Amino acid sequence: MSRSERAGQLLMVGLDVNARKDSLDATIRDRHLGGVILLGGWYDGADRVRATTRHLESLAEGSADDPGLLLAADQEGGNVQQLRGAGFTRIPTALAQGDLSPSQLAKRAAGWAAELRGAGINVNLAPVADTVPADLGRANAPIGRWDRQFSSDPTVVGRMVGAFIEGMHRGKVAATIKHFPGIGRITGNTDLTADGITDRTTTASDAYLRPFGAGIKAGADLVMVGSAIYSRIDPGVNATFSKAIISDLLRGRLGYDGVVITDDVGAAKAVAATPVGQRATKFVDAGGDIVLTARPDTVATMHQALTRRMAEDPDFAAKVAAATTRVMALKVRLGLASCG
Repeated sequence: MSRSERAGQLLMVGLDVNARKDSLDATIRDRHLGGVILLGGWYDGADRVRATTRHLESLAEGSADDPGLLLAADQEGGNVQQLRGAGFTRIPTALAQGDLSPSQLAKRAAGWAAELRGAGINVNLAPVADTVPADLGRANAPIGRWDRQFSSDPTVVGRMVGAFIEGMHRGKVAATIKHFPGIGRITGNTDLTADGITDRTTTASDAYLRPFGAGIKAGADLVMVGSAIYSRIDPGVNATFSKAIISDLLRGRLGYDGVVITDDVGAAKAVAATPVGQRATKFVDAGGDIVLTARPDTVATMHQALTRRMAEDPDFAAKVAAATTRVMALKVRLGLASCG
């Protein structure tokens, strides 16, 4: 692959529900983008989603030279279910899912995955592996406020994470555990603010990491890294840009060798102080793979930053090559690319 093609494979862009289905065509083709996420609440049913994904699929051949797109959605349940309407089951909150047995959840998740696959979605940005302490509860803005956690007990969370992943795999949809290393102990929502996003409790050997370990053991296809700050692991650095968190903790201590993806770094307030291009280069430099941006207008800057840094820095170019290899391996497993 050329530098431009490699950079593109490391970018996933948001397609808003109110945008035309062909609104990203030029960006996808010109920048060789690797993925698209449907955002904004697609509540008109599976037929509209399938028409959109079918169009997006037509933009790539699905070969080694022209790999197909990762087509993603947030389909956790409760308030965080981007795809609704005819053809999609209304999914309960993760907290309600946590009352099921693991086998029951796996069976239901398999059904949800089949619906996604039927609508052309091949990546679910779920399940949530975050644990929210019982005494914090709904004061935790990103997770607890919306009942997105399976439980306040990390052991239970780990069991349910594994069951959810099992179900996704039965339905042939890639599963994503998030938001590493856990955003259950903060008060601020990293999408909306840079205040209240420092976790002063979590350590590199914390019990709240166990659900992520369980997800990795269950075969999680992607791990999403959050944008909170962890003062006892890498003080003052957003997890998304932290080598200590991505390379040392996730890839090293936990042994994860798959695809690592950001939470949104296009519109999120937690990373607004970091220049747009550096949001991509810092993440890849830290050991990450796919940069997710909800804002299409950031793609060109991120793509240019990646290609420029590759040309200037051989060590960075090697990291991009490794990241591209991981992304392509995932695409081969999903039938989106050939090995040739």
